[in-house]
Amino acid sequence: MIKTEHILFDLDGTITKSYFGITRSVQKALEYFGIVEEDNSKLIKFVGPPLRESFIKYYNFNDDMYVKALKIFKEYYSVKGIFESELYDGIEHMLSKLSLKGSRLYIATSKPEDEAVRVLKHFNLYKYFDFVGGSDGDYNTSRSTKAAVISYVLDYIKGNFPEDTIKEKTVMVGDRMHDIEGAESNGLFSVGVLYGYGSLEELKAAGADRICNDIDSLSEFLLKNISDV
Repeated sequence: MIKTEHILFDLDGTITKSYFGITRSVQKALEYFGIVEEDNSKLIKFVGPPLRESFIKYYNFNDDMYVKALKIFKEYYSVKGIFESELYDGIEHMLSKLSLKGSRLYIATSKPEDEAVRVLKHFNLYKYFDFVGGSDGDYNTSRSTKAAVISYVLDYIKGNFPEDTIKEKTVMVGDRMHDIEGAESNGLFSVGVLYGYGSLEELKAAGADRICNDIDSLSEFLLKNISDV
């Protein structure tokens, strides 16, 4: 049976409700190319996946266009958009309970690592996490995919908890298919959450081992399966 001694959390759509800051930054980038998307709800699909993947998939950007779009995105996001977010209700209470019960908590996000740290410190959540793992870029870098970020966090865990059964005590929690597929590629149990930006169909198709409707059911599942440490 899976144990939740080590829990990796996605950030956007799992810890923070961050769609406004991200979609507003995407709007700014698209406007540079003469593309006007006034309804930012149409851009929620950008929350979670690597940005390069989304610009290419949804707007047929080539690499040169993407590089320029990323520059404009960052100009807005790094100053204002990064803080245009809020915590999901009950998240801090859950993190506190998990920590007190003995779980070790980590972040595994496609967001650049320094930005993830800024967000966690802004919401006073940084104290709950043993390690924050993020991307080191969004194109042709060693941690440009979610699977690579999860592997990076696992390397940290293995370095500090050198046990043969560490993967049996580790789970990945996220709201998009990239979280689920990244967990599977690293041999981890995956928990999909429906309060974020992914759909039930998306999480099922990706092969989530467990799906939780809300933070209460997520908290119940994680707390119930903590190892006796």
